[in-house]
Amino acid sequence: MKHQTSSDWIARSLRSVWHPCTQMQHHEEVPLIAVSHGKGPWLVDHEGRRYLDGISSWWVNMFGHANPRINAALKDQLDKLEHAMLAGFTHEPVVELSERLAALTGHALGHAFYASDGASAVEIAMKMSFHAWRNAGYPAKQEFVCLQGSYHGETIGALSVTDVPLFKDAYGPLLRASHVVSAPDARNAGEGETAQDVARRAIAEVKALFEERGDKIAAIIVEPLVQCATGMAMYDPLYLKLLRDLCDQHRVHLIADEIAVGCGRTGTFFACEQASIWPDFLCLSKGISGGYLPLSLVLTRDDIYQAFYSEDITRGFLHSHSYTGNPLACRAALATLDIFEEDDVLNRNRELATKLTIALAPLAEHERTRHFRQRGMIFAFDAIEPDTDRASTFSRRFFSTAVENELLLRPIGRTVYLMPPYVLDDEEVAGLAARTQKVFESVIAG
Repeated sequence: MKHQTSSDWIARSLRSVWHPCTQMQHHEEVPLIAVSHGKGPWLVDHEGRRYLDGISSWWVNMFGHANPRINAALKDQLDKLEHAMLAGFTHEPVVELSERLAALTGHALGHAFYASDGASAVEIAMKMSFHAWRNAGYPAKQEFVCLQGSYHGETIGALSVTDVPLFKDAYGPLLRASHVVSAPDARNAGEGETAQDVARRAIAEVKALFEERGDKIAAIIVEPLVQCATGMAMYDPLYLKLLRDLCDQHRVHLIADEIAVGCGRTGTFFACEQASIWPDFLCLSKGISGGYLPLSLVLTRDDIYQAFYSEDITRGFLHSHSYTGNPLACRAALATLDIFEEDDVLNRNRELATKLTIALAPLAEHERTRHFRQRGMIFAFDAIEPDTDRASTFSRRFFSTAVENELLLRPIGRTVYLMPPYVLDDEEVAGLAARTQKVFESVIAG
């Protein structure tokens, strides 16, 4: 067979693949990148060009591509069991993973319920909340609350608690209405205000809503500490603490969407830990399998689990996916947890985050940027682009220029963010920062 070049694979892809989160016509001007293989923080095309993966391939890759320890675990599991239905059966990887995740919450949460993608986990948590209230004798609690600028995935259920017009408007007639409250985004601080002041203002709005409609509200859903998909909006942990108190006072469930911010991204394994609280439901996906295989899950409190425990099948939680708790995905997740433990990853990441913050200082101080912010291994800043037309194309132009400089970064609007794998060495830290600055200078100049 003739050797296939990158151009060959790109042409074949455009003829056969509908790519996500993409206006396909744009690829008439912006070429696809055909990836041949990956190694550590690098992706490599068919001509050998390397691209530094500054966003962990959509936030999933924790410990580099083709990680030898995760590879070895998957090869071992492949010879044992690739899949078995989880209804009526169980297997070692799913049991061990569920036990270890519960232990990481100090057993405040447990009984992991599995799916494949993050949006499905969100939908599971919402369904569980509604059904648990019904089983407990509160059938009127059917409403949900989300934050302004929130994004929780693309299923119909998840879109109903999404407040981003780009994602939501096209499907509005299909969606269930939800309450939207102000986000505690620290960028909204007025003169003399702190991030905690913003948190208190935002929580006052939640308090008023709960006082008015608490008997109708099942749950509020938040992305703890960082609202990722709408521009890496960061806020003070105080908001979560105050929200937990309000939820307890008004018998409202708290759903924590840690799909993007879990697994150490914010500096602790779970973001909620920084507020010293636990939600009623915790959704986890993306990095939990190390970026290898689709896996998502919901952890919940035992009293909620017990609300479904009955001889009556109608009181059970009747939700399923064919690949629920897939053994290969669970084994990848176990290998990921092993690396966290064996390599003292959270402490090492604090050092890595400090190095990256220092290296990015020229961008933090740049006259065309504002609101440089960092939480754990998430870094972001907003570009100042006065021209409306240029502002509307900033993200696409930045992505294209980054690719030309062998760098994978994909801004959200005018927010440039970095969410790299946890395996960068000092040379790669310096290279990531230098390339990001070079690309930024080129884009704002051109």
